[in-house]
Amino acid sequence: MKALYLTMFVSLLLALVFLLFFIRSMKGGQFEDAYSPSVRMLFDDDEPVGKENKTVRSIKHNSKEEKNLKTK
Repeated sequence: MKALYLTMFVSLLLALVFLLFFIRSMKGGQFEDAYSPSVRMLFDDDEPVGKENKTVRSIKHNSKEEKNLKTK
């Protein structure tokens, strides 16, 4: 009988500890945005290493030409 009481006490204590951690994480904002992390990997905004974006290069090139025309 003592083992049963001890097991019940330990399980209730453990449940209370998990509940306190859950409430702490809820107040800390851990579960505010549950959607973004799941789709963040679908959006690839970074260019591969060693490759330059062609549109950026053309914009830089065009802006240099415009500066040259303005100075002439």
